[in-house]
Amino acid sequence: MKLSQYGYDFSADLLAKYPAENRDESRLMVVNRAKGTIEHRIFKDIIEYFDEKDLFVFNDTKVFPARLYGNKEKTGAEIEIFLLRELNRELRLWDVLVDPARKIRIGNKLYFGDDDLLVAEVIDNTTSRGRTLRFLFDGSYEEFKETLFKLGETPLLPKWVRDKVEPEDAERYQTIFARNEGAVAAPTAGMHFSKHLMKRMEIKGIDKSFITLHVGLGATSARSMSKTSRSTRWTPNSSSWTNPRPKR
Repeated sequence: MKLSQYGYDFSADLLAKYPAENRDESRLMVVNRAKGTIEHRIFKDIIEYFDEKDLFVFNDTKVFPARLYGNKEKTGAEIEIFLLRELNRELRLWDVLVDPARKIRIGNKLYFGDDDLLVAEVIDNTTSRGRTLRFLFDGSYEEFKETLFKLGETPLLPKWVRDKVEPEDAERYQTIFARNEGAVAAPTAGMHFSKHLMKRMEIKGIDKSFITLHVGLGATSARSMSKTSRSTRWTPNSSSWTNPRPKR
């Protein structure tokens, strides 16, 4: 079965280009399977559907600025790099996607930032668009990461939703509990929880715990439903688990 079988006409004008001013005031659709009814609520009303000792498990992954724009050596052709994951800290090796891929070959050097602040060399082809890059940087690892992320851009939305990333997107495209860096896409289900809502949940006695599941690019790309995708990486953290109440 292919995702294309579920295609339908849809106008991009119906998509919100910006989030609600307050995180917890986005829309919430409640489907009551027992009654066969649908309610339209505000997200902060979600607390009404949970009781003391119920458990929420939150993903505390943090999105890093994974999209870079640069130029190819000699021709100066504009290129786009999407950082997927770090392969080797000491050697500055990264697994990336490149665009346009046909112009970027093994041995090419790529330049980023004003005065070519950062340089990378293509050392391997991994897929049709995938490459392995070795960044050439003389400073410490901390200085390298700082430079890399300073040049990077938050990988926000498909360009047909909004063309440009804006400064406030770096904050709004994170959950309020994001702390473990490694995702290239946000765990969107958690983005609607505000500090105020979390406090109300605590007062009501609703339990919470955290896991780290780094979201990969595959979470937002179309694929065959008959295939699996290895686009996430799970990392347990130090928070303790609370036993959920048995199902009623």
